[in-house]
Amino acid sequence: MASSAPPLLPITTNPSTAAGGGTTTTTTPSPTTALRGFLSNISDQVRSSLSHRRPWSELVDRTAFSKPDSISEANSRIWKNYSYFRVNYLAVVASVLVFSLLSHPASLLFLVALLAAWIFLYLFRPSDSPVVVFGRTFSDRETLGVLVVMSVVVVFLTSVGSVLISALIVGAGLVCVHGAFRVPEDLFLDEQEPASSGFLSFLGGAAKNAASVSGPAVVAAARV
Repeated sequence: MASSAPPLLPITTNPSTAAGGGTTTTTTPSPTTALRGFLSNISDQVRSSLSHRRPWSELVDRTAFSKPDSISEANSRIWKNYSYFRVNYLAVVASVLVFSLLSHPASLLFLVALLAAWIFLYLFRPSDSPVVVFGRTFSDRETLGVLVVMSVVVVFLTSVGSVLISALIVGAGLVCVHGAFRVPEDLFLDEQEPASSGFLSFLGGAAKNAASVSGPAVVAAARV
């Protein structure tokens, strides 16, 4: 008696594998890796921006100071000196801001906590990991709303706002006084230097690099 043929089992072929001869796997970097890359890019951009600063000896040259004859001349000096000492001035303002925060530990603690909440709960949180608090899951829109409310409370209802505003006013005052009394006749801008090369110009480059770091990375496997 002839033996019956074994039953045929259905076989499913992956269209992407059959067409391309390989498989594609999508992986997402961890938040720690994305944050480390973001901070590294900011550090590189800060170093690059600080390399454009003018010598501090020019900034404090006592022989180049004189009283302006009018308000218009003082205003003209401020703009010319800002164009030349842009990075130095922003470094002075940043130093005043840091000193003010260090002299107010409570404000510094509130600000660091707020920045940490934005970083770990929204900016670098994986899209497939929702925020869960006391068993309740928060959507991205709800998380953003809570962070915005927290920012308003921390900045306007605590000492953080007054400390930041006071530091910025003091820093801007120092810059204006120096710019008004510093004679800019001996200062020459480099024609090849872009006008936007300032201490805070790293934000644009760092944001672009962070987007490339935190975005999903597509890795193609070897062909079968």
